[in-house]
Amino acid sequence: MNKTNTEKTPFFAPLWKAVSDYVRVKWHILLLFILSFLVATGIIYLDRSTLETVASFSLNEYEVGQIADRTIYAPQSIPADELYPVSIEEGEKVIRKGFPISEEDYMKLRKMAASPRYIDYRAFLDNVLLLALLSALWFLLYSPSLLGRQVEFKELMLEAILFVIVFAATVFGGKAPSFQSVYALPIVIPSALSVFLIAILFGQTSALYFSFILAFGVLNAAHFHETSTSLAVAHIVPMLFTLASGLSAARIVRRIERRIDLVFASIMLALLHVVFMVMFKVIFNDSFSDLLFVLPCIALNGFLSGILVLGLLTPLESILNTASVFRLMDLSDLNTPVMRRMLLTASGTYNHSMLVATLAENACKAIGANALLARVGAYYHDIGKMDQPEYFVENQAGGENKHNNINPSLSASIIRSHVKRGVEKAHQLRLPKPIVDIIGEHHGNSVMAFFYNEAKQKDPNVSPESYSYTGNPPTSKESAVVMIADTVEAACRTLDKPSVPRLDKFIQTLMQSKIDNHQMDNCRLTFGDLTKIRESFVQILAGYYHSRIEYPNQKDPDAETKSGSEANLPNAAENHLASAGEKSSSTLSDKTLDEAKNS
Repeated sequence: MNKTNTEKTPFFAPLWKAVSDYVRVKWHILLLFILSFLVATGIIYLDRSTLETVASFSLNEYEVGQIADRTIYAPQSIPADELYPVSIEEGEKVIRKGFPISEEDYMKLRKMAASPRYIDYRAFLDNVLLLALLSALWFLLYSPSLLGRQVEFKELMLEAILFVIVFAATVFGGKAPSFQSVYALPIVIPSALSVFLIAILFGQTSALYFSFILAFGVLNAAHFHETSTSLAVAHIVPMLFTLASGLSAARIVRRIERRIDLVFASIMLALLHVVFMVMFKVIFNDSFSDLLFVLPCIALNGFLSGILVLGLLTPLESILNTASVFRLMDLSDLNTPVMRRMLLTASGTYNHSMLVATLAENACKAIGANALLARVGAYYHDIGKMDQPEYFVENQAGGENKHNNINPSLSASIIRSHVKRGVEKAHQLRLPKPIVDIIGEHHGNSVMAFFYNEAKQKDPNVSPESYSYTGNPPTSKESAVVMIADTVEAACRTLDKPSVPRLDKFIQTLMQSKIDNHQMDNCRLTFGDLTKIRESFVQILAGYYHSRIEYPNQKDPDAETKSGSEANLPNAAENHLASAGEKSSSTLSDKTLDEAKNS
């Protein structure tokens, strides 16, 4: 027995530990799924308690004189009443397979269907089972391996709320006489509005997956499985329309950059709704008699979806604090107080951030990543330097390096702290999480080589961890691109004669160093992406470090004495003004020369 237990323990223990660890870490997500499932189940129960179905089949499928294709038993006794003056006994055969349905049998069927004491639990359980399968699909689609990132709780919470709204609209909207047709039902389904919101707030991939979730939810709510084979095909129409509308909405908003673009997106979606409805009418060979009602209403559904998004986006962006395209456009404004303060207190860091932003944005465009997120992340990645700008070389303007007077350990501590301060400032400014991640990850956990080597000369036993950043390696493509751009921009300033071949070779060396130090392990960049990034950097930096033709008689002012420099000022001023299309030095006034001497 002991041997058997010993053999079983290694198999079950890791599995149990993995499950318990997941529940402990993801309990809030599991709770959200359970609550959403229970709310949707409650909607199904309300629907079943008011639906005229018997034994999972609609009462409309039966009529007097029809030969019954199944035997239906009464699940419980129902006494006679004024509306239906017939009684039903528990276990009674209401209709029998192969026999015609009499008027009394049909009245009993109607009595069972209308009775509040009778709920078709078989159909109810069918819906619940489909809902459980849909929950499993939802859980699978939003796993990190398929989504490409860790899903946020606020994202799932918004999707759960929108799913419940769409599910309820499908269930209860179908009870209204005007929308009982499968072609009229999509008019009351706000699927396009839901997908618009998810696409703008959380990205296109999430919106595409959510489109499939909504489509299968509508399929479940439309009772497609309760009809005969011929009607079941038609009952797929709301599901197909929801899927087509959702995928189109996710695609349309992929490249919008201004809020006014949503108006044009609304018009385009309205036209697509009309096209989809006409196509489904043709495909399923349905009558066009109701088009005068269906087409204008379905177009209005698409148009209002985009207009309502305009009103809902601002509060949702504020509440959820997401990195939507409109929020990022607002943050890219360089006239914000934090960016103006950086320009005044740490001008070197400001200019460094501008060039890093240019590099990161163009590289992300080359690899298909979020270029706007990379640009805004680069703007803010060094905001932690504003508290002690004088300790960073780009802000010293050729003056004394303060690190010359302190030990390497303190220098490393000061340099390291700018990441922590930057993250703290980002939280104070309520920057979206992707930007906070870029700030915290732009140095990863790499070693500050200069101070580490300096300390190692004094103490060979010094630990590299003492001179390492405390952040995590980049977890997204945008964060990794900003890290590489930050390193490349700073390092290339020290490169002598930065020609294209020298830049290409130097950048390749810097990127390989990041790979060797495991800074690129978690960002999902491929070697093909790295090649495109390097080529983009070389193109930008080659233009930035381009050479100029020297002006005639231009000399190095440091190679001459003060008097000699003053003697040549007229020629320099003349050449400068002549290049701008001004008059020659013979017409320069004494005042102009005095200004040139003082400049």
